[in-house]
Amino acid sequence: MARERGRDDTRSAIAVHAARLMAQDGIEDYGLAKRKAAKQLGIPDSSRLPNNDEIDVALRQYQDIYRSDDQDQRIRALREQAVRAMRELAVFDPHLTGSVLSGIAGPYAVIHLQLFTDNPKAVELFLIDRKMPYKTTQSRLYAGHEQRVLPVFNINVEGSDIELTVFDSRDLRAPVRATAEGRVIERARLPAVAALLA
Repeated sequence: MARERGRDDTRSAIAVHAARLMAQDGIEDYGLAKRKAAKQLGIPDSSRLPNNDEIDVALRQYQDIYRSDDQDQRIRALREQAVRAMRELAVFDPHLTGSVLSGIAGPYAVIHLQLFTDNPKAVELFLIDRKMPYKTTQSRLYAGHEQRVLPVFNINVEGSDIELTVFDSRDLRAPVRATAEGRVIERARLPAVAALLA
């Protein structure tokens, strides 16, 4: 029993420290935040790492204590920017995901949009036609049970960093996860995001 309590205390300590790193340093990658927190706390046992939900709880608590004054304004401004981008990208059926959707975005948050199209090149042409500078990377995500290597376009609009992950249209019906066994990534279409601002 004492051993189990110690394990829970360790997970909790890592979750709190990871949440602080995410809030203060703008880290958005849960895995990176967990590993960095464990290392800084001198905890080498990776089996004691908290899950993402535990970090979300700790992050909300951190923001309630240290950032309550400006958190609502920050989330609103990021969601308003997301809505503008989603309207611009409407042809690709954009979905908002990540910390801006969940309401735990920190001061350095990136707006994450998932786009769906049968022609990924069309997204690049769309950005070129509108003379929008972009950088490209790739992301590995699971759509259903199949791992996908997906093109990602990073743009900056009105001072906000926006990451566009491009999926095939058939992936729209599949649950998307960061890992094969991970939790489903929550996502919302434009009407749902606009409703959050109402």
